[in-house]
Amino acid sequence: MPSAQPGGSVTAATGHTVTTDIPARLDRLPWSRWHWTIVIGLGTVWILDGLEVTVVGNIASRLSESGSGLPISSGQVTGIAAALYVAGACAGALFWGRLTDKWGRKKLFMITLAVYLAATALTAVSFSSWWFFAFRFLTGFGIGGEYAAINSAIDELIPAFYRGRVDLIINGSFWLGAVGGSLLSILALNTDILPKDVGWRLTFALGALLAFVILLVRRHVPESPRWLLIHGRDREAEEIVTSIEERVEAEKGRPLDRPEGEITIHQRRSVTFVEIARTLFSDYRRRSVLGFSLFIGQAFLYNAITFGFGAILTKFFDVPTGDTGYYFAVIAIGNFCGPLLLGKLFDTVGRRVMISSTYLISGLLLFGTAWLFDRGSLSAGTLTACWCAVLFFASAGASSAYLTVSEVFPMETRAMSIAFFYALGTAAGGISGPLLFADLTGTGKVGDTVLAFQIGATLMCAAGLVAAFLAVRAERRSLEDIAKPLTAAAATVTGKARSAKEGQGRSRPATA
Repeated sequence: MPSAQPGGSVTAATGHTVTTDIPARLDRLPWSRWHWTIVIGLGTVWILDGLEVTVVGNIASRLSESGSGLPISSGQVTGIAAALYVAGACAGALFWGRLTDKWGRKKLFMITLAVYLAATALTAVSFSSWWFFAFRFLTGFGIGGEYAAINSAIDELIPAFYRGRVDLIINGSFWLGAVGGSLLSILALNTDILPKDVGWRLTFALGALLAFVILLVRRHVPESPRWLLIHGRDREAEEIVTSIEERVEAEKGRPLDRPEGEITIHQRRSVTFVEIARTLFSDYRRRSVLGFSLFIGQAFLYNAITFGFGAILTKFFDVPTGDTGYYFAVIAIGNFCGPLLLGKLFDTVGRRVMISSTYLISGLLLFGTAWLFDRGSLSAGTLTACWCAVLFFASAGASSAYLTVSEVFPMETRAMSIAFFYALGTAAGGISGPLLFADLTGTGKVGDTVLAFQIGATLMCAAGLVAAFLAVRAERRSLEDIAKPLTAAAATVTGKARSAKEGQGRSRPATA
């Protein structure tokens, strides 16, 4: 039997059954400075992802020019290199996602950021197209692992009351990086300031430097107590949660509210692939259809179309290469404002209404943009304004896709579920998309670009309709209530029943 520790905590090995209120204690916490530490330590990586994708899209024309230091064409940058980056992200999500569920959130979000840092730094010293392609793949490989590890950790550490808005804003922070990438590319493309073969290298070097700073901050982010608890390390989970409670109580100057609810789990070290497959394709089949639909829709819209936004501006509106960053910065701001301003509604109005409406509205607005573009009614400025409106809603919807797959499946499969749907959806929209749409927007024909817009709009609307019927009402509910852990051995005990029990607020071995 596990041995009792000072303060009433328990050390348990896998194979034991333990009753705990640790999830309830995490969910009843008020917002505090400690939660801001989590947001800064984990959420800022999407800024780096946005920086990466935007910089590469905006400097594509410069890389293809003579004297850039790379024998590469603009189409290879926005087509092959973009597809390799996404392919690496898909492979990385699956590879690191499995290890995240097996080894823990913290170990993996440190490793994956280190991989990203190294690959980005080596991209900066590219001397040949094959080197550039190889390290774009490896950069994506690190980012893919970040998606699984970070979203898992965030959802398991943030209280249920705030989970929706925090998750959306963090995923939407990608676009803060996009703003920075757009402005940075303007500097990098200015040959009066930096030589052709230096400016673009410094942008990648800056990404590596920022990753190093984030790596230092992450050292202070704890392992997920939920993950520790299930894997037989409940003494560590107890110590982490107690420490958090003490910090929050000291900050607020009052005792915390009593947690409501317990759960009994049978601890184990790992879950087999057979169990994961059964969970996704049998036990939660409708939720899997939902996750796949949401990821397909947003992946085509973003990975397929926005990669070519700069090319559309230069081909159809004669915008100078060095000025495309200004336009992209504007739509990036619109993207970030979506999750920022709509995020709270996902916790109040609810997931189903907000997910379906953001997908449908963005799809319909994109159809309208395609119609205006086909009529020749748009200028570079009005096209950018239309894209701002589309992406204001699309960004909130896309962020909700990550929120959805990270909260509607059991704890033991969370990271792998995120990885699986990200990889499938992004492979369909993010690998084939850039290759397909680079050809469509590259022809210089209005009809081909209109078709590109219409494909993205159709898939967004289809995903919105699926969400209207299948989205889960997960707002302000505990993760264990939304999807019962595979290791759960008993139903949650109500707070009223718990008040008569001894050892309140502590994990303990279950009794027969």
